[in-house]
This record gives sequence, structure tokens and C-alpha cells, in this order.
Amino acid sequence: MHRFRNIPRACALLLCCAAFLGAPARADQLQLAPPVIAITDQIYSGDFEGGRAAALRLQEEQPEHPIGYLLEAEALWWKIWCTSAEFKYGMTFPRHRAKLSADRHYLELAAKATALAEKKIAEHDSAEMQFYAGMGDALPSRLYGLRGEGRNTARAGVRAREHLLRAKAMNADLADADFGLGLYNYYIDTLSAAARVLRFFMGVPGGNKKDGIRLLQHAIDEGVLVPPAARFYLAINLHNYDQQYNRALEIISPLADKYPSNPLFQLARGDLFAKLGRKEKARECYRAAGAEELSDPECHEHVQELVRAALKALGSALDDN
Repeated sequence: MHRFRNIPRACALLLCCAAFLGAPARADQLQLAPPVIAITDQIYSGDFEGGRAAALRLQEEQPEHPIGYLLEAEALWWKIWCTSAEFKYGMTFPRHRAKLSADRHYLELAAKATALAEKKIAEHDSAEMQFYAGMGDALPSRLYGLRGEGRNTARAGVRAREHLLRAKAMNADLADADFGLGLYNYYIDTLSAAARVLRFFMGVPGGNKKDGIRLLQHAIDEGVLVPPAARFYLAINLHNYDQQYNRALEIISPLADKYPSNPLFQLARGDLFAKLGRKEKARECYRAAGAEELSDPECHEHVQELVRAALKALGSALDDN
């Protein structure tokens, strides 16, 4: 079937650990400057190109801080997700991506972010920089997973996990780190028997799905940078693995309401309405996704294809009344 097949997906574990939403933070949480909050909102509103341009400006202002590079990579990731997704098994999801030269810059940004964070760690270790280093390692993990590059995915994922565990050891209240750790626990516990054997021989640590869900929920409730991605991927996982469509819909709906101009969130919500037999609500979501004008032409065109496929599955067309 369409489930994650092996270690690549299991250690894509930390995929999207570099996702961001700003809010006033407590002293024991990450502290964000207003420009970072504005950029993250731009990205999650579906303006991937605008968010990337703003991240480049942030890099110029703070060249020795990893956040600008992570934000640019995050903007690029959502374009990768958008252009790689397919509508299959009633679900809009990226299942495979070829090895493209265009993705090289994404990997370079990941390496840059990790290197900058580790440089600061060497000067003065902190939970914040351990977290950023973990996010930098998570970036290639999710792309390698999408490509089906098992060993590369596992190596990057385990490195990311180590940084995140170190961050939590230094600051047990750092809820953002629970996003990556939650995904790790969830995915590892959903591996097939054959993949578990492979995991053992590769030395990839085990996990527990219930703990994963608990950690993801904590990241949603208390995180500063990661709540949107934690919410999105928890909903996706409950849809894909557990068929908990009602619960997944409860989780994704606040995100789709907050960022109505992001068609990827509308597509995900529409898929869940369709699974629940609420066809009119599904059509409404799909058409809302198709009505958005994205700043990236390639992503915009692909969204139109996804919307047409989803509506066809419901016996409708994009321009039906």
C-alpha cells in the first residue's frame, strides 16, 4: 500500500522539524525576533517565494545565525512538497522525488545552518543552538527520505535526534524539540517487520508511537517555532497510518483556518472531509485550494492538477457550480 516503506520514511522522522510560527515565548522557550515571526507567517500563508526573499534579507542582517538559512530552507521545502505531491489513495501526499540538481541549494542551506549552530555550541553550548543544529540535520533527512535514500536519511535523522535530545537535556521545557522527537517515535514504531530488522542493523534507536503522539501534541500546545508543522504532520500521520479521520480533521482545521491562502492545508482538510463522506465540504476545500494564486508558478500549476484529481475522485470538476 502507500505507507512509509522503510528507514528513509522512518527517519524522515524529523521531517519538517524546521517549521516555524512565532508567539511570545516564556523564558524557558525559544525567543524570536518580530522579523522571524513575519517570515514564518509569510511562508505558512503560501507565499513561499516571498518568504524565501525575506529569509535572504535576514541572512544578510545576521550572517552568523542559523535561523535565516533554516527559514530559506523551509520555504524551499514547501515548494518541494507542493511539486512532489500526488493525489493517491484519497490523500494528497508526496511519496517520491527524483534526485534533482535544483535541490542542491536546499542541502547546502542545511549544512550551513548546522555548521553555524555547531560553531556557536563550541563557543558556548546552549539548548537553543542544539535545537537549531538538530533542525539543520533534519532538513536533509526529509529530502533523502523523499528520494528513498535510506542510509543518508538514517544518518541525518539520527544526528538530528542526538542534537534534540541534548537540547532537551539542557532545557526539559523546550517544547519545540518535542516535534522532531515525536515524529521520530511515531515513525519508528510504524515500521514493517523487515524494516525493523534493517533498523537494527543500522543502529537506529527505537521509538514508541504513543509517546510520539504525546510529544507532537506538546509541541503543538507549547512550542514557539514548530506548532504549524507539528499540527500538519500529526494530522497527516493520523490520516495515513491510523485512519483517525475525525481526530485528524480536528487537528488540521485550525491551521487551514489560520492560513486559508495555503492550498496545501486546504487540500489536506478536503481529503479528510472526503474520507468522512462529507463530500460537499471536501469540494469546498478543494475549490478553495484551486482558487489561490501562488507566487511560485510551478507550485501553482501543480496545485491545479492536484485539485482536479481530487475533485474527479468526487465526481466533480473545478468549474462545476
